[in-house]
Amino acid sequence: MKLTFLPLLFVAPTLYSADPLHIGSRWELFVDEYLVAQKTGVALKLHDPIKKEIVLATDQPWEGKTCAYFTAIQDGKKVRLYYRGSSGGSDHSDDQVTCVVESDDGIHFTRPKLRIIEAGGTKDNNVIWRGVEAHNFSPFLDTNPNTKPEERYKALGGVKQPGKNWHQGETPGGLYAFASADGIQWKKIKDVPVMTKGAFDSQNLAFYDNLRSRYVCFSRIFSNKVRAVQSSTSNDFLGWSDGVPHQYAEGVPMEHFYTSATVPCPTAPHLFLSFPKRFITTRKKVPEHEGPGVSDAVFMSSRDGVKWDRPFLEAWVRPGPDLKNWTDRNNMTANGIVVTGEGEWSLYISEHYRHADHRIRRIAVRKQGFASMHADAKGGEFTTHPIKCSGSKVAINYSTSAAGSIQIEALDESGKVLATMPELYGDDFDVPALDVSKLKDQTISLRIKMKDADLYALRFAD
Repeated sequence: MKLTFLPLLFVAPTLYSADPLHIGSRWELFVDEYLVAQKTGVALKLHDPIKKEIVLATDQPWEGKTCAYFTAIQDGKKVRLYYRGSSGGSDHSDDQVTCVVESDDGIHFTRPKLRIIEAGGTKDNNVIWRGVEAHNFSPFLDTNPNTKPEERYKALGGVKQPGKNWHQGETPGGLYAFASADGIQWKKIKDVPVMTKGAFDSQNLAFYDNLRSRYVCFSRIFSNKVRAVQSSTSNDFLGWSDGVPHQYAEGVPMEHFYTSATVPCPTAPHLFLSFPKRFITTRKKVPEHEGPGVSDAVFMSSRDGVKWDRPFLEAWVRPGPDLKNWTDRNNMTANGIVVTGEGEWSLYISEHYRHADHRIRRIAVRKQGFASMHADAKGGEFTTHPIKCSGSKVAINYSTSAAGSIQIEALDESGKVLATMPELYGDDFDVPALDVSKLKDQTISLRIKMKDADLYALRFAD
């Protein structure tokens, strides 16, 4: 079938008016329009995750219906979920505990009997820390090549003390730094907080940014009484820069972001992906419920951790038909992405907060498939900014219908076609599509024609 594509409305010589993009061999995901110079008949599309099985019910005596702030860490073949065990009480209670469950596949989790801390009348439990820092204890696997073996795992945890202007960080307290060799036995690195400027009454997460050789932290602040997120950096995990509030494009509304669940993309670590829990404080769906507010999860991305692209204002995860997910503080995405299959990434999301059957559900997404450049059955196309050709092939992660297709052309600065390919159809995660071996190290633009298709990511490959 011959496809008819709408023409692009641009003057070709202007394509090369700026320096070309240098993307090397890295994957570029279509979560934003970083590569896009001109487009017609195509648009970015957000893809809903698939809700899978319940992986954990927090039904032990030391856990309870207000467990929260889950973190998923994949260490080799082992997957661990960390979370606050809290059966009620103050955010400043020393009875709060941090728990861990373990899995070999990211789907079936069990509680190890650690015998470290007594909780619920027994040491045969999965508790790794007790104290006020357990309120929001948030660990990560440190990928810093210079980290000490005994500090292979690190974490932040802690809250501000009550008092006037605690939201602005003006009371004592803050985030403490923790370290562990195995993710089970933990110690404080310092006896005083390493970060004090913030509100911190949420999940305050950190990780090592390998591309920029520094630690980054995303923590809770309030901006004009709206729950928001700030970014901080550190060279040693102990001395932190002042936080910089997240910035958004003009026209993007300021909404309550209760958590951020920010991670570097597993296949494209220059991209930060974030899954904030959006909190609508003024709504109450279930009148008899004890607390106000409803929540869902949204999606956004950033290339520097400060300026955030949010082309999708709609929800990434809706509460759904279950009324227990329409009560306060539900649909909170855990921090972390786990690879559970060749083309499947898994995340985890909370359900039934404040209910006796509080639980965590796995949600699955296509590898790199949070969003795509999408064309419907009418077809469309887009052209990239000039790019330094750094490989012999253009490889893509894509999907079409049986009648759909994708076709890629390489153009010079005048719009002349330098290389082309037959129409491609199917569904692949990493397939060589266009041969550009004769154009290596040259500046080119890519014109991508699509019909009933999604393009999730592309890269130059050898």
